[in-house]
Amino acid sequence: MNSPNDLANLKSSISIDPGNLSLLLESFIRDYMEKLEREGIILGLSGGIDSAVVAVLCKRAVGAEKVVALIMPEKDSAEKHKKDALHFARELNIEARLIDITPYLRKFGSYKLLLLNKVPLPGKLKDTLTKKAYKFYERKTGETPFSASISGFKDKKFSSYLAKGNAYYRIKHRVRMVLLYLYGEIENRLVVGAANKSECKIGFFVKHGCDAATDIMPIMGLYKTQVRELAKYLNIPSNITGKSPSPDIIPGITDEEAIGIPYEKLDLVLLALERGWGISEIADTLEIEEKQIEYIRNLTLKSEHMRRVYLPELQ
Repeated sequence: MNSPNDLANLKSSISIDPGNLSLLLESFIRDYMEKLEREGIILGLSGGIDSAVVAVLCKRAVGAEKVVALIMPEKDSAEKHKKDALHFARELNIEARLIDITPYLRKFGSYKLLLLNKVPLPGKLKDTLTKKAYKFYERKTGETPFSASISGFKDKKFSSYLAKGNAYYRIKHRVRMVLLYLYGEIENRLVVGAANKSECKIGFFVKHGCDAATDIMPIMGLYKTQVRELAKYLNIPSNITGKSPSPDIIPGITDEEAIGIPYEKLDLVLLALERGWGISEIADTLEIEEKQIEYIRNLTLKSEHMRRVYLPELQ
């Protein structure tokens, strides 16, 4: 069994030295821009904390004049996120390019996949109805739509809705990835991503999307709470650090609503699992129900296919 000090030790282990870490990550970015013979950097800026941290690190690494940020909203994006991203790019004095990806998505017909898009609805009403649909699925199946959508939908309830929902929101990040690489390759820039360890471990990202398919991922080794600590050190403004994290691809759904657990608890559970703690030990130490820990562990197992490519064993 774990001692009474285990919780303190776990929290201490997840703490970072932001000053030294920042220098390390800046060097990493600078080295790879040189190693891959690129003349600049391009990244997606969403208005959220992860991409804001990466933008600052890139500026510190190679200078503002070599950094370009693509801001790529679409018709379901929150206006606040776009404004925050534009304002932050101006504060950093980096070049920002605003590209509305709505026309691309319309051409793919992806908006037609979501029932709520078949009739015009005010933004807040669409947010409310999406949340209700999310909770309805959870009540009916005992599983979150996020968890259910990590793998396929064979023999699952509401499989058609889940499949269309996946296609509807995932194409948004894949279009963003294509645009990042289009401009990155035309201008010989390093494509830098902003995925973090928490989301990667549980599959809370879009496979082959802008949060997975990049040249480098500077903060992939950091849990979300560590990214927040680094953001504080880097003086990321409160209008970005203070808002609820959101993938901004499903109307009205925040990260923690989709995942079902706050990042502060999620990160400690992930760290404990990584260290080989048992379910009951984690539950006792963190005062979390065992079923929540099992849920998180299952997410890490189910999402393994998102983090690797399977190859045949050849003789």
